[in-house]
Amino acid sequence: MTTKRSAPQRDHLRTEYYRRRNLPHPTMQATIKPYTNNALGHTMRFLLLLLMTTAMISISGCESTYYNAMEKVGVHKRDILVDRVGEAKEAQKDAQEQFKDALTEFRSVVSFDGGDLEAHYKRLNGEFEDSEAAAQEVSDRINKVESVADALFDEWQDELQLYTNARLRSDSANKLQATKRQYSALIKSMRRAEKSIDPVLNALRDNVLYLKHNLNASAIGALKGELAGIDRDVQQLIGAMEKAIRESDAFIKQLK
Repeated sequence: MTTKRSAPQRDHLRTEYYRRRNLPHPTMQATIKPYTNNALGHTMRFLLLLLMTTAMISISGCESTYYNAMEKVGVHKRDILVDRVGEAKEAQKDAQEQFKDALTEFRSVVSFDGGDLEAHYKRLNGEFEDSEAAAQEVSDRINKVESVADALFDEWQDELQLYTNARLRSDSANKLQATKRQYSALIKSMRRAEKSIDPVLNALRDNVLYLKHNLNASAIGALKGELAGIDRDVQQLIGAMEKAIRESDAFIKQLK
């Protein structure tokens, strides 16, 4: 039995869904809509979207500037890498729960035996949108891990030339290679887990679209044949993420 996501978690995922696509959130659309019926309205809408986009770019900032600023306050790339691996791990755990929720809702749809089919469709579509947002969060977290890891390894390699003690240089070089090997296993595991999301999202999207345009009992029969495949893909996704989570724990333990 899966644990349903809390309202704040769902709100966060939905906000991410609209943000990733540079779309105004439904609450923002209510503000924009009254202005869209004339030339001034189009200008206002453009300016609002421009401000939103500029804000997102400003927040993202430059990674190298961020690393430099953090180092000045005693937080080094190694520390940031540990934090980001942990954040990627948590994103994968959240994604596991979200896809379990989506599978549960899909099972509910194919078990439909009368009632409000449109309500079932809306719930399934909501789970699909939340799943897309969770998948994007996983990808973003993995990308951030790669960014700081590349910066750390480049810096580590460059600073080997600064040693005057050959023994210490050799020891540091060996540690660098060992860390890179373990990191390579970690990032491959993360990317495999990320890739395992695609079949599930694709299947959910197909079934949500089919149900949207065929809100009748006969559509349920067609969807029933898809359940076994989606169930299998979700279980493979969960297994791949579990492996990546174990790799994350081992990597964090080595770096700490």
